[in-house]
Amino acid sequence: MNADLRKRPPEPLAPIPFEISKPFEATLSNGLRVVIFENERLPLVSYRLSFFTGDIDESEDGHGLMSAMALLLTEGTENYSSQQLAEKIERLGAGLSARTSFDFTTISASSLSFYTSAIFEMLAEVILKPTFPENEVDLYKRNLLENLKFQRSQPPFLASEQAARLIYGKHPYSQVSLRPNEVESIDREKLLRTHRQALIPNNAVMLIVGDVRREEVIKELEQHLNGWQAGMKPVRNFAEIPTRTARTCTVVDRPGSSQSNIVIANSGFSRLSPDYFPALVMNQVLGAGASSRVFMNLREEKGYTYGAYTRMDARALAGDIEATAEVCNDVTGASISEFLKEFDRIRNEKVARTNLPTPRIS
Repeated sequence: MNADLRKRPPEPLAPIPFEISKPFEATLSNGLRVVIFENERLPLVSYRLSFFTGDIDESEDGHGLMSAMALLLTEGTENYSSQQLAEKIERLGAGLSARTSFDFTTISASSLSFYTSAIFEMLAEVILKPTFPENEVDLYKRNLLENLKFQRSQPPFLASEQAARLIYGKHPYSQVSLRPNEVESIDREKLLRTHRQALIPNNAVMLIVGDVRREEVIKELEQHLNGWQAGMKPVRNFAEIPTRTARTCTVVDRPGSSQSNIVIANSGFSRLSPDYFPALVMNQVLGAGASSRVFMNLREEKGYTYGAYTRMDARALAGDIEATAEVCNDVTGASISEFLKEFDRIRNEKVARTNLPTPRIS
C-alpha cells in the first residue's frame, strides 16, 4: 500500500478563494499617476516608479544609454555621492535600485513604513538630481566592456542573439547586446539628455503597497516632487516584425565546441494578447519546468541533455517563444526532431487533466 502511494501523486487541494482589494488611484499635478494599496498587516512599504520608456526608445544619441542612465541614477546626485547615498539607504535598512527592460524603466524601493518620508526624499534625489559623475560613468563602461567579452565567449548568448535578429528583424527588440564602440560612446552629457527626455512624470505610474495612508502619501509626493515638469512622450514607430512562412535553419559555427546549443524560436504575441494566460498554462505543460514534456522526453527518456526547456517572452509590442537545450554534438539532429515532435503533440492533441505536470516523487 505504501509503495503504491509513493508512485501516485496526491490529489490537488481545493483552490483557496482570494480577493485583491481595489486600489486608490490619483494623478498628481504634474501628470504622475499614483496607485496605492493600503495594507496594515506589516510595517513595510514597497515602492515602484515605472516609466513607459525603455531600451527600445533610445534617442539618436546611441544605444545603451537607457540602461546606463538607469543603473547610474543611484551613483551620485547633487546632494549625495554614490557612497553617501548607499550609506544612507543602508542606515534606513531600505533598498533602492533602478533598471530598464525593452519597454520600461523602473525605480524600486522598499523600507519600513516609519521611513516613508526619507524614502520619498531619496527617490526625489535620484529622479530629479542625478549628476552621473565622470568616474562612475568610466567604471560602468569598463565593467560593461568586460561583461561583453564574457558574453561573446558563451554559446547560449551567441545563439540567443542570432535568434533575436532573425525573429525581430529591424525592430529594436532584435538588439540584445551592445558593440564595444557603442559602449565607448556613452558619456555624461548623453546620459543627462537621456534622463531629461525619458524620466517624465506624465509617462509614468507609481505603485505603493504597504502600511501607508493615502492622503499623507499624496501630500508628501507633491512636496518632494515639486518642480518635476511634464514632458513629451516618446513616439514609437518601429519596423514591422518579419512574418515567417517557412522553417529555416541557421548555424553559428564555433570550432572546438563539444556541445551544440539548440535554440528553436518563433514570433509570439504581446503581453496584452487574450492568448497570454492560456499560453502560460500551455508552456507549463510543454517545457517550463523539470516535469514538463520536453524535459521528460529529452532528458529523462532519451538522456540527450541535462535540461530542455521552453519559455515565452511577451512584451509590450510583440513577443517570442523559444525552446532551448545543450546537447552533445552527435545527438543534435535527434534532439531537434524530438522538440518538433513535442511541438506537434501540444498543437494537435488535447491536454487532459491527468497530463498536467506534477512534481516527481522519488
